[in-house]
Amino acid sequence: MSKYKLGPASKKELQGVHPDLVAVVQRAIELTVQDFSVHDGIRTLAEQKKLVASGASQTLDSRHITGHAVDLVPYINGKLRWEWDPIYMIADAVRMAAQELGTPIRWGGAWDVDFTTSSESPEDLVAQYVARRKAAGLRAFIDGPHFELPKARYP
Repeated sequence: MSKYKLGPASKKELQGVHPDLVAVVQRAIELTVQDFSVHDGIRTLAEQKKLVASGASQTLDSRHITGHAVDLVPYINGKLRWEWDPIYMIADAVRMAAQELGTPIRWGGAWDVDFTTSSESPEDLVAQYVARRKAAGLRAFIDGPHFELPKARYP
C-alpha cells in the first residue's frame, strides 16, 4: 500500500483532465517519496489570462484549458510548497509512472526534452535546459510543477 493518496481537492482538480494524464498522476502518487497535491487541472481562458498577466504563465494556448496538463505541487506539513528539491522528487515519480504506463509526458522543468524517455536527473535536465536557452540568447521559463501530454500525440 502506498504512503500517499490523492485527497478530495486533488481528485476534484482532475475532473475533466485527459484519462491518460489522470492515470499517470494516480500512479505517481503511489510511487512518490514526496506527497503532492494537484494544484491545477482544468483552467478557464479567463483564469489563464490572469496567469499570463501576472507572469505565472507564458501562453494563452495552455494545455490546462484542454485538459491536457496538471500542476503537481509538493504538500509539506499541511501546506503547498513551491520548493525545488521536493519538486524534483515528484518529477521522478511522474516519469516512473509515465514509463510504466507508456504515456509520454512533457515537463515544465525542461520543456524541450522528451522527459519520459530521458535518463538524466530532473536537476540536470533543468540545468541543461537553462544552459541551452541561455546559449540561444533566450530566457528560460521553468515551471517545475507542470506536467502535460504532448500535442504531437494528444492534439
